[in-house]
Amino acid sequence: VQLVESGGDAVQAGGSLRLSCKTSRRVYSGYCMGWFRQAPGKQREAIAITDSDDRDGVSYAASVKGRFTFSKDNAENIFYLQMNSLKPEDTATYYCASQNLGARRCTSKLEVTDFGVWGQGTQVTVS
Repeated sequence: VQLVESGGDAVQAGGSLRLSCKTSRRVYSGYCMGWFRQAPGKQREAIAITDSDDRDGVSYAASVKGRFTFSKDNAENIFYLQMNSLKPEDTATYYCASQNLGARRCTSKLEVTDFGVWGQGTQVTVS
């Protein structure tokens, strides 16, 4: 296992959580990385995408922009998702993922299928 998420929990609406994704150096440096989520009965969606070198900043899904913040610790090969002002519709299993895409930009134009290295997921429930 190369990506391990943690931090999921059950919270009330308006609350906050911070998810962590611990990676190995082999799937971090020079890689695109992102947070995704999948609600029951829905397709997996990207919510924040960037890369280890910050070439294009962070691309956020419209549904989370202004509430969620992607950050990372390059020295520890960990990236985070700070989630504030949580809503019931944020309830989902959250996944982190990474992929070496060479010269392709790590932006919202990437698809879920562009990422090949995934964590096991962590559940976030907002009531």
